[in-house]
Amino acid sequence: MQLRFVGKDPESGDHGCPAVWVDEATQDLVIQGVKADVETLARTVQDSPHPDHEGVVRLPQRMIPLLREALGVAKPQ
Repeated sequence: MQLRFVGKDPESGDHGCPAVWVDEATQDLVIQGVKADVETLARTVQDSPHPDHEGVVRLPQRMIPLLREALGVAKPQ
């Protein structure tokens, strides 16, 4: 697997979270973030049930530029 690191939250200091990568083989985005709280999970499951092998993460608004950059790196196949 070849992951291209795009960046991490500039306010995270020495911590690595949240962060974003692009899988160069599949063009998938790989996201590291804070696990969603119980209230957020309860709300999201109303729209899209998630099995045990999936999770919901919350990214701060300041990560939007990094997500846009990652989307620019990921080329549709």
